[in-house]
Formats: sequence, C-alpha cells, structure tokens
Amino acid sequence: MPPSRLLQALKQYFGYDSFRPLQEEIVRDALEGRDVFALLPTGGGKSLCFQLPALLQEGLTVVISPLIALMKDQVDALAASGIAATYLNSTLDGTEARTRLRGLHRGEYRLLYVAPERLMLPNFLENIKSWNVARVAIDEAHCISEWGHDFRPEYRQLETLRDHLPDVPIMALTATATERVRHDIVTHLKLRDPQCYVASFNRPNLFYRVLAKDSAFQQTLEFIRPRKGESGIIYCQSRKSVESVAERLKDSGISALPYHAGLDGEIRSRNQELFIRDKVSVVCATIAFGMGINKPNVRFVIHYDLPKNIEGYYQETGRAGRDGLPSECLLLFSPGDAAKQQAFIDEKPNPEEQQIARTQLQQMVHYGESPACRRATLLGYFGEEFAEANCGACDNCLFPRETFDGTLAAQKFLSCIFRLRQASSFGVGLNHIIDILHGANNEKIQRWNHQNLSTFGIGKEHTRTDWQHIGRELMRLGLCRQTAEKFSVLELTAEGIQSLKNRVPITLFKPFKQEGAKQPGRGAIACDEGLFEKLRTLRKQLADERDVPAYVIFSDVTLRLMARSYPTTEAEFSRISGVGEKKLHEFGAPFMQVIRDWVGKNPRQMFADSATPMGTYVEPKRAAPAPARESFELFKAGHSFDAIARKRGVLQSTVVQHITRIIEQGEAIDLDRFITKQDQAKMAAAFAKHGFERLGPVKDELGGTITYEQLQLYRATALSTKTSRRN
Repeated sequence: MPPSRLLQALKQYFGYDSFRPLQEEIVRDALEGRDVFALLPTGGGKSLCFQLPALLQEGLTVVISPLIALMKDQVDALAASGIAATYLNSTLDGTEARTRLRGLHRGEYRLLYVAPERLMLPNFLENIKSWNVARVAIDEAHCISEWGHDFRPEYRQLETLRDHLPDVPIMALTATATERVRHDIVTHLKLRDPQCYVASFNRPNLFYRVLAKDSAFQQTLEFIRPRKGESGIIYCQSRKSVESVAERLKDSGISALPYHAGLDGEIRSRNQELFIRDKVSVVCATIAFGMGINKPNVRFVIHYDLPKNIEGYYQETGRAGRDGLPSECLLLFSPGDAAKQQAFIDEKPNPEEQQIARTQLQQMVHYGESPACRRATLLGYFGEEFAEANCGACDNCLFPRETFDGTLAAQKFLSCIFRLRQASSFGVGLNHIIDILHGANNEKIQRWNHQNLSTFGIGKEHTRTDWQHIGRELMRLGLCRQTAEKFSVLELTAEGIQSLKNRVPITLFKPFKQEGAKQPGRGAIACDEGLFEKLRTLRKQLADERDVPAYVIFSDVTLRLMARSYPTTEAEFSRISGVGEKKLHEFGAPFMQVIRDWVGKNPRQMFADSATPMGTYVEPKRAAPAPARESFELFKAGHSFDAIARKRGVLQSTVVQHITRIIEQGEAIDLDRFITKQDQAKMAAAFAKHGFERLGPVKDELGGTITYEQLQLYRATALSTKTSRRN
C-alpha cells in the first residue's frame, strides 16, 4: 500500500499528519497478514496499530482487552471519528447484546472489543468463525506471562487461540515487558515468525521525582494544591489508605474519590467514570485502577507508598501525560515501606516467588535511593541505554544531591560485617549491624556475644537513620549485598573485601531532602490561555450532550494548537493535529465560531516557537532526533529518498517524514535543487485551489507528473516559509 494512502487514512480518520515511531511499520506488517509483537510505551499509540489496518482491509478485527472501561472508551472514541466498532461485555443487557450480535453477523462492524474469558467460550468461538475475522489483536499481552507484573490466569486461555483460528494473524501489544516476558508472550500465543517491534521506553514528557516520605498526606496536599483542577492518580498500597487519603483530600477542598477492589462494583464504575469525564480531579486507588484507562490528560501520578517492582511502577507512572504534554510522577519513599513489603513477601507460600519478589523489591528500593538519573535507571531496567548525561526532567539531574567523604563510615560498616562473619557461622541483617555499631544492649546482642566484637559501639557518631542510608549506599555501590532468602542477611562482595583491605577512598551521597526537590518547569504548548479555556468549556458542553468523555471530542493538545493558531476556516482547522474528516464536519463550526468571537474581542497572541505549522506538533521545544537529522544531512548532500532509505535500513516514507519534519521546524533547503521552477509553480496553483490539508486532491489535479514525495517536500517548505513570514 503506498505511503500516501496510509497517511491519507491516518488524517481522514484520526486527524494526524504523521505516524509515531514504529506505527507505520507495524501497520504495514498487519496489512500483509503477518503475526506481530509490538511493545510501545503508554501513550505511544498502540491502539492505532490495529485500528488503522481494520479500516483499510475487509473483515473484522477482534480486540482482546482486559478491562470493560477500556472497551467503552475506545468504542466511544472510534464512533466520534466515524468508525464502526462495538464491544460485548457484562454491562450490556440481553436485548442490546443480541442487537450487537446481529450486527456482527451482518458484517456491520470493523472492530469488536471483547474480554478473554468471553472470547474463549465455545459458542462464542463458533460465532467468531462466521464473522470473517481479519486479525486478532491482544492488548495488555504481558498479562499472559507469570513473569509479568500483572499476570492474569484468564489470559492463559488464549494459548489455544491459534488452534481455534489457525489462519488468522495475531497482533500482541503491551507497554511494559522485560525480555523474559516478551519471550513468554511470543511462545504462549504461538506467534508464527512474528515481526517484533520494541520502541524506546523513554517518556520524555514525564518528570520523575522522589521525596523522602515525611508526613505523607501533607506532602501530597502541598503537591496537589498548585495543580488544583488538574487530573491526577494517587496510588496507595492498602484499601484503608485509599479511602483515608481520598476523604482527607475532600475535606481539604480537593475533588477526589476512592477506587479499589473492595468497593461495590457500581460505586467503582461510577467513580472511574466521573474521573474519566473530568467531573472529579483525583482518584486515590490501589493498583487495580488504571490499566487500559484511555484518559490522555492525567497530569500527575503520585505513589503514596512504595511500589512492589519497577515494572509496575513504570506502567503506573505511564498513565500520566498520554497526550504528550508535560506531566509529573512523584514517589514518596520510605525504607519503612520496604520493610512492610518484605513482610508481605515472607507470607508467600512459594519460595521461588518469594525470591523473585525480594529481588524486585531491592531494585525498587535502589531506584528510590539512587542519586543517578531516574530516567536512565528506569530504561536500564528494560535493557535500554539512555545516552544523555542529564535528562533534564528528573530531580537527580536538575538538583544533584550533595556528596561527602564516606571512607571512614564505609570502613566501619564493612569491617562490622567482616568481623561478625569471622566470629559467627551465620550472617545478620542491616538492623543488627547497626545495633552493633551503635553499641546496643539488647537480647540478640547478648545471646550471640556480639558485644565482644571489635566493632561494637564504634559508630555512635551517626544516627540509626544515617547508618541505614550508609548501608544502602554501600549496597548500591556493590561493596556489600543483601541476600534474597527469607531471612535476608548482609554479606561482603569481592569488591567490598578489596575496598576494606586497601582502604579505598569512598564518596557517598547525602540523603535527599524534601526541600531539595524544587518544582520543575510547567511548560506545555504555548497558546492563548483565555481562548484555551473557552474551547475547553465548549468541549465539555459537547461531550456532556453526547454522554462521552471530553477527550473523545478533542484532546488538550488539539485544543492548545487551536488556541495558538486561531483557525477560522475549514482549511486551517483541518490542519490541526487531531482533526479528522468526521470531526471537522461535526465539530468544526462551533469551535471556529468560538475562535472568531474571541479574536473579534481580543488581540491575537504570537509565540516564540510558533514556526511549527498547524498539525505538525510532536513535542514542544524538542530538537529533531538524531535519525531525522542523519536523513536530512544525506538529503542535503544530494542522496535520493530511496538511496537514503536503503542506506539507513528504513522505509522511504520514514525518510520523507524525517526530512519534512526538520524543514517544518524552520531548516531551509534549496528547493530548486529537487523540484523544477515550473513544477513548483504548478504545485503552488494546485495547493492554492485545494489547500494544504490533503495531498490526494492536489496530486489528482496535477496528474501523474508529480510524486507524493515532491508534494510533501513542497508543502513542508511552503508552510515553513508562510509561518516565518507571519512571525
């Protein structure tokens, strides 16, 4: 399928002018009938990877989804874009379910959302075989692996899906999976020679921050108050905490509701719906909340308690900023929370599960205490290297922690472990080492005669809290380690023994302090904020009339682009990212009227970075990535699109996107080198007649003499020049 047809469908149905990373490649493989495994981060556009092929090929795409709320959200959003989709789940009464089944038998739908347990019912599978299924898409595919952070037994039934539908291609999608979980997914689903795509785990719009937990509710309240009215999720470990925090927030004037598995199902669904529809700002929840919630404007995620593992933490923080706008992730860290988690782990009946859980908890503690870049630590967990020395969007990079000479303290701590091992046939944990250093007179010290050790009482200059931090710093440096057995004990590593013998100088980081974590920049897409609020009010009114969430009408990104470009004609409005054909016809008039009324009474504002044309927003104030720059430099050197694609091992359409993106950001090229003056004049006339929003009519006007690549190149240059003149 030519790139132009894909891009035309992308704009027509979803309102976007270009694909996100890997989307185009995944869509092409799906259209060719191949099995696909796709790991794209939350907000990376997984849904489009199966939705677009469903629109471009005959047949039904069956989407297996674990959450009822996600099904309704997705179907509402698809309907708003003019796409025939439906779902079948327990929320439907018998009459409505039968109506939808009749529609499926008649081939009225392109997409069907269904839960795994319903799909695998014998009578349902028989029905599906008669519905001309073109592909099966399995969302949240990590749920099939016992090594995943959210294993669901009902997903294991999908192992037999290949036997029931042997000729139907399968697409498995997830946002978080280690290499072991990826292997599990491919194996259990019996994917045949799958094309595997793993995007970067980096979410550049998220700011990561850790605060030492101290008066947790007050810290939470101080964080939320400046963000009052913004959507946020607070994750708590227990149901009791969820209800307590939600109640205290309400008493403090914050619109908040609880969500956990112990609530009545109707109350849980109602609270979730109120949050999704922006009628309540904050949800306090256990980890039961959020998977698959398609709410793009969550501006912050707070972890009130320590998560069990990095995988779960990454996915939960990933629910912030799905629309690409700046969002924040706050973790309140306390070693005491780690101790509570350890107690839960000790109750697990399976020793192997205990060991895995302890290792995962230690990794989470390391993340919380590490002075290194938060982003680099998260990406490293998933096997991805973050090349930049400073990410510019985490507390450790923006506000580095102070260091101190920890050589003497380290010598004392490591010596204590060494002397204890010499004197006893067993090891002890961190707290007992601190008891020895502090010279404590307790029952265990007396029972084991540890008061006779040479290191007894040599560490009274530091508090117990200080020693706990020093001990964890030495573990982070790899000089000692904590075993993962039920009774965790400390032991020296080979590096620790060498450091002790050679008295190697050791620099340690001071603990982080609450006052050290300043507010990050609050930047977003610069726009006319007064107009933005007017557009939000209209969006809410239209959403309430249709009984759908506000983002189903338009996202915050789309509204901000309207409020910076002031589109008042259909041609201008259609160039806004997120405006497809159906939304242009259904919603364009009222939004343009609000914009006309506003500019009639208020002066237009200009923005420093407004050289980006309408509809080409990717990320504010972020330079083009290295691959795009490399393609552009080869292009300027005279290489053809095809030659660059072959040289770099990418699709030609990707090369065109790279080059036009950089041109749209204001980089000039000598267009005469690539397109004759005569052809430029023809294109100028055709674009003047049909507008810049769609290339198809322009190409038809010009016949077969001009390629789509030339049209894209001319359009990017023309829009960039036009915007520069306006500025």
